[in-house]
Amino acid sequence: MHQNNLKKAFYHQLKLGKIALKQHHFKVSFYHLENAHILGQQHLKRHTLSHYWMLVYGLKTKNAKEIIGQITRIIASLLFTKIWVPKGNTGGSNVSPLKTMSIRKELKKYF
Repeated sequence: MHQNNLKKAFYHQLKLGKIALKQHHFKVSFYHLENAHILGQQHLKRHTLSHYWMLVYGLKTKNAKEIIGQITRIIASLLFTKIWVPKGNTGGSNVSPLKTMSIRKELKKYF
């Protein structure tokens, strides 16, 4: 169940986030992008991809804090994913990039 379902769940959450973003449902979009981040953060490509889409979110919402935060997080994901990630971290600029967080209830089955 573990890796394949984790990967499928990541891409499903990413897709939901992108659809909501396209429909200007920004709060819903960010929630799904956070879920994608949690699910993908231990895999280099998926971790970086989740931050890329959070950057797109920041650009679409004209949120300078999110834009700057995601640019730095993209760089950090490329450099540090294979070394260490703070488990459960939602990945947005509204939380410390070093903060370990509880896994959301709906995502626990993937860990």
